[in-house]
Amino acid sequence: MKRKKWLWQMPLALIVCLVQLVPIYITLTVSLKPQTDMSSTWTMPARPFWSNFAVALNDGNLLRAFLNTAIITVGATFLVIALGAMSAYPLARNPSRLNRGVSAFILSIMMVPALSLLVPLYVMLVKAHAVSTYWGIIPVHLAFNLPLAIFMYANFIRTIPQELDEAALIDGCSVYSIFWRIILPLMSPVTVSVLILTSVSVWNDYQYSLYFLQKPAMKVVTLSIASFFGQSGADPHVAAAAALMAIFPIMVVYLCLQKYFVKGMVEGAIK
Repeated sequence: MKRKKWLWQMPLALIVCLVQLVPIYITLTVSLKPQTDMSSTWTMPARPFWSNFAVALNDGNLLRAFLNTAIITVGATFLVIALGAMSAYPLARNPSRLNRGVSAFILSIMMVPALSLLVPLYVMLVKAHAVSTYWGIIPVHLAFNLPLAIFMYANFIRTIPQELDEAALIDGCSVYSIFWRIILPLMSPVTVSVLILTSVSVWNDYQYSLYFLQKPAMKVVTLSIASFFGQSGADPHVAAAAALMAIFPIMVVYLCLQKYFVKGMVEGAIK
């Protein structure tokens, strides 16, 4: 029975892998061709044209964009993890009517389309002189990624026996010591899941960065890639090279933390 199950699972897994790898393969072939090459995007060039990567770095100011994106991603992800874990602990440990209402409100925020709040957010940032600043864009990412983090942390904390808290209280630990010394280390699998989901979301953001980061010096990688598609013309080959360099850091992070990410998602679902 197990062998029959394995026989149909393997071809299905290969098909899924091919579907996921095809866009990356096409992006690679396009990035290695000059703009004058009109051959099929499926064919690899006989002689790679590496100048596209140099043009992407220079004309797109990609190094500065990488720095901006890294600062925003690290800042937003750190705040989401810290505030999400601390907020979820009292919600999970005190199932009062007020906390149930707060949890329902957090879930309702996750249902709100992000773009529907674009205009009031822009007006608020303009009045606060926070357009094209780190301290303006990071809270925006924090606001839209925090509900999911609280939801995941709260569900995970509910699976941790409350007897651990009671035993720690008897030993003289405060509520803060219980959270930092006992609960937080146990949440490492779900923390990795929150880290990956948040960092990927912030790193790949385009919609908020387009409106809230208007200065050229504040461009992020998504805006740098989009700059190669303008009204005067487009250079998809350079854009493909920039896209490959943009996805490389986040792919490395995901591959390094993949087993912890899967463990956190599976444990959270099972428990």
